[in-house]
Amino acid sequence: MSLFQQWAFIVKEALDKSFLVAKFFCGVHVANTYLCSTALVQGPSMLPTFSLTNELVLLERISTRNGKAGTGDVVILQSPENPRKFVTKRIIGMEGDKITYVLDPKNSDSTETVIVPKGHVWVQGDNIYNSYDSRNFGPVPYGLLQGKVFWRIWPTSAFGSIGRRPETVDPALKVRYIFNVYRRA
Repeated sequence: MSLFQQWAFIVKEALDKSFLVAKFFCGVHVANTYLCSTALVQGPSMLPTFSLTNELVLLERISTRNGKAGTGDVVILQSPENPRKFVTKRIIGMEGDKITYVLDPKNSDSTETVIVPKGHVWVQGDNIYNSYDSRNFGPVPYGLLQGKVFWRIWPTSAFGSIGRRPETVDPALKVRYIFNVYRRA
């Protein structure tokens, strides 16, 4: 074999391997963008569902792209006030729902009622005492939803499925907080 043939063989092998690696990363990008990805959840707004420290979760992106995310689902969304920030909240109401919520749960029992506009969702953190959510910035456009959280990976002690929120009772006040949601017929 001549020197030229040897170099041609090496270059062909290198190109074949490069294209294989490029295909792999393209597949990872498509899967991460359109199917499933990981995210870090932190902060006090979703206590007790998630802890204060970093938790690694899986989120699936198909439900939010197809309009299948619904009331009770934990979602990651792009902040409507800071596009560089992503937050984790629970969907409380869908478009057309009438939501009654406590304005300032720390200081009063005064409530307000809103109807979620078309193409929007109402999101709130599970820790209503320390959550910056739709009570502050209003209904969120459905297009800002990035994915639905379905599985906790880390810490391993809490490994498992993330379900819908059951009706919660605040142990300190022994008061049941109910988010009134009325469906329009």
